Amino acid sequence: MPLVSDRPRFSRLMPILAALTLLTCCGPLVDERADNREAQWEAEYPPLGRFVEVEGHRVHLIERGRPRGTAPDIVLIHGANGNVRDFTIDLVSRLEADYRVIALDRPGLGYSDSWGPADSDPRLQARVLRDAAEQIGLDRPIVLGHSYGGAVATAWALEAPQDTAALVLLAAALEPWDGTLSFWYDLNQTALGAPVRSALSAFTPEAAIEAPIAKVFEPEDPPEGYAEAFGAVLSLRRASQAANNRQINDLLSYITEMSEDYDTLTLPIEMLHGEEDQIVGIDIHARPFAARVPSAHLVTLPGAGHMIQHTRLDAVLEAIDRATRRAGYGG
Repeated sequence: MPLVSDRPRFSRLMPILAALTLLTCCGPLVDERADNREAQWEAEYPPLGRFVEVEGHRVHLIERGRPRGTAPDIVLIHGANGNVRDFTIDLVSRLEADYRVIALDRPGLGYSDSWGPADSDPRLQARVLRDAAEQIGLDRPIVLGHSYGGAVATAWALEAPQDTAALVLLAAALEPWDGTLSFWYDLNQTALGAPVRSALSAFTPEAAIEAPIAKVFEPEDPPEGYAEAFGAVLSLRRASQAANNRQINDLLSYITEMSEDYDTLTLPIEMLHGEEDQIVGIDIHARPFAARVPSAHLVTLPGAGHMIQHTRLDAVLEAIDRATRRAGYGG
């Protein structure tokens, strides 16, 4: 999720875009192939949890760990192009002995329905996810968000400050930024967006997913078998692409509005951010936020990139432990 200026040269992308656009001339055949591939991916990576209904839409969530009422609740909110599997690779298993863990697919991603343009607002996402979690019982949770999920977690605390015990923000997108997003996000706001998304779903080799995964982990390496464990192909589905791209394109305006209320945040906030994060820049997001919110405690991670929930898992667990203690749960 590039929230720093990151505009590749147009000339480098033209051959790829031209090829993809030509493929869309056979629209029905492209759509049929995309339908078949998406059905195959969903069979290979089915929902891991259960569904609850919010406002006539389905929200997918998983519940793991301690029984309700026997340990603190912790809610996990994934980032852009993500789903709950990003947390089940390793974080959930490290938390379930000491917490009741609830992880949710954000609206429009994973297996949660989209609210359409309305779910571009992190505050709506926070309300929807809170409603979904409350349906299975929720008691003053610690709310953890990674990347875009950090904006949603912060919106959760802004909307329900008395019912939120603490925040844990990992490489979180929090502050307005200057510059532009990548050319891909610009493209998705044009008429070419839909046919190109269809062509990507229909024809992108699964092996090609490794390159963008490596990019988001830089300068560190992804865990062995990450793409398969994460179910990365789910993000190639046309509806997932559309929701993700719309949410990213609209995020700046919503974060700008949200940031006006950051001075109302008084709950414990633990922040982790990699100093080499090229996706959500530490000097754009984490350091300004920590400087303006007295209850925020920022730990910077030298040499770390964006995916610290995998590459710096021990530091993440320590941040959760600090948040737990600061919230009065002991830990």
